[in-house]
Amino acid sequence: MRAKSIFILVIITLFSVSVVSAQSDKQKALEAERQRLLKEINQLNSLYRLDKKKETSVVEQVEDVNFKIRVQQNLIKVINEQANQLTREINANQSEITQLRDQLKELKEDYAKMIVKSYKSKSEQSKVMFLLSSDNFKQAYKRLQYINQYKAYQKKQAEDIKAKTLDLQNLNLELSKQKEDKKKLIAENRKAKKALELEMKAQEELMVLIRKDLKKHAAEIRAKRQEADRIDREINKLIKEAIAASNKKAGKTTSTGKFVLTPAAKKLAANFEANRGKLRWPVDRGVIKSRYGLQRSITDKSVKNNYKSIYIATEKNAKVKAVFNGEVFRIQLIKNSNPVILITHGDYTTVYMNMSKINVKPGQKVKTGQVIGEAFTNKKTGKTLLGFRVYKNDATQNPEYWLSKN
Repeated sequence: MRAKSIFILVIITLFSVSVVSAQSDKQKALEAERQRLLKEINQLNSLYRLDKKKETSVVEQVEDVNFKIRVQQNLIKVINEQANQLTREINANQSEITQLRDQLKELKEDYAKMIVKSYKSKSEQSKVMFLLSSDNFKQAYKRLQYINQYKAYQKKQAEDIKAKTLDLQNLNLELSKQKEDKKKLIAENRKAKKALELEMKAQEELMVLIRKDLKKHAAEIRAKRQEADRIDREINKLIKEAIAASNKKAGKTTSTGKFVLTPAAKKLAANFEANRGKLRWPVDRGVIKSRYGLQRSITDKSVKNNYKSIYIATEKNAKVKAVFNGEVFRIQLIKNSNPVILITHGDYTTVYMNMSKINVKPGQKVKTGQVIGEAFTNKKTGKTLLGFRVYKNDATQNPEYWLSKN
């Protein structure tokens, strides 16, 4: 019965260790995400300090505030998850401490019984008499083995008590640290919520200005959307031309919207695909201000716009770098806009929009991290925004899924 209890206790302990380990891994992931968001907020504040004295439209100000609100909300969400995760870990550790105390108590009781028993038969004469009273040599040998095993078991029990006591001390220290960490997270959450309240207040003040002259601002937003749609069409046309030119070069003609790949291009595309979520950023410093996919309109929340690019807010004259090995297909100057660079990576294409300087030429092979130009800085607003896209054949992909989180 006792052996069965010990077996169950071992299973519970092993399960507790695996659960705590999984919780610890999740906490590390959450902490990494919290640090990423804090870095993003710091970069954002730094970039916006530079823009403060510049002239910015009300619509752009609302976009900026909306972006800051979104980042603050994400930070609060992550901090809440961290606090909840810490609560779970604290509860798990408290449960483990209770188990360790019970085990320690049981070990000490067993050890005390052994000490008493050992004391009663402690004399060497008693041990000698125990051996000499054997009926035969075989029995004497077994008794000698028993004496030695008893001594070893006694020693092991003492070592187990020391180990369990140390485990208990370490867990208590860990528990104190976790409680302190949770206290810090709660304080940080309050700070983040205050910052969010200020941003939301600023947003409401700006929305009041927009509502006062809704017609004017709605027209500005509509014009920006039309301009973005026009650029979309231009870039989609360039992608189709890239596919057609590549297939012609390979001696194939197809209208399926897909690249016909040579063995070398297949290898390059496979390498590009293998780096999904690990591609370097096209700039060394920046934050994603405008996201890919369906986004709600600022003036009318019932209206959604489908964006094909992300826009990265970066520093003035930021160097733009190739995210992966490839070949420059086209450098295109789009009417009423800034140059665009298209780089092919097998059947993938990366697009770098809103450039000011170009350091490469069509047909040139480029390496990961190679400087291909500089991002354009708007002199009026002081903002530097780099548009970035990823295509597979003629279909856009969400660039955020491809870029490294770091």
